[in-house]
Amino acid sequence: MNLPNALTASRLVLAGVLIALLFSGVPFGASFALAVFAVAAVTDALDGRLARRVYGVTALGALIDPLADKVLVSAALVSFVQLQLLPAWIVVVILAREFFVTGLRVLAAGHGRSIAAGAWGKHKTAWQLVVIVTLLAGLVVQRDVLPRVAPERLVAFTPWFEAVAFVVGVAAALITVASGGIYVHRHRDLLRAGDSGPGDSGCGPAGAR
Repeated sequence: MNLPNALTASRLVLAGVLIALLFSGVPFGASFALAVFAVAAVTDALDGRLARRVYGVTALGALIDPLADKVLVSAALVSFVQLQLLPAWIVVVILAREFFVTGLRVLAAGHGRSIAAGAWGKHKTAWQLVVIVTLLAGLVVQRDVLPRVAPERLVAFTPWFEAVAFVVGVAAALITVASGGIYVHRHRDLLRAGDSGPGDSGCGPAGAR
């Protein structure tokens, strides 16, 4: 395993560390969780650059890079549901879109095509990061800062924090749905081809012969 792939795989480990820090009750756990997520974001930027410029893109890297990203984001979002910072429906909408687009890419690959990330996909990713960083930063204030420096402000901060978490979560869900809808519209021919039988599309065993 080369260095870029090792960095990518490290995000799978960091996802578990993130969950452990949020629920273990260790001192400054939220602060460490935010730091872990920041490190994971750095590895995400670094592994792609190293792969493209130094080591070369490998089949393993192409497989585990999007997987590691989705596991990390899913770990954070599901944790927020358990912490009652996000409604479950928001996370279900976000993850359902990810699974659907992944399936669409698999379908495209079966037809000899590839689906690159578009502008709306990048907006979706950016908003998911906004949600995660906002909620982790809020947890830092709620758990690690206010109880130590201004505990009397904790009661007023909590409902404000929960409202902000809901607003950014809904915004991320709406953008996620919009980006998924755009993917479906742009590649609706794939869905029609996938809905036809092997004999109709020429992609089954008879077409392979």
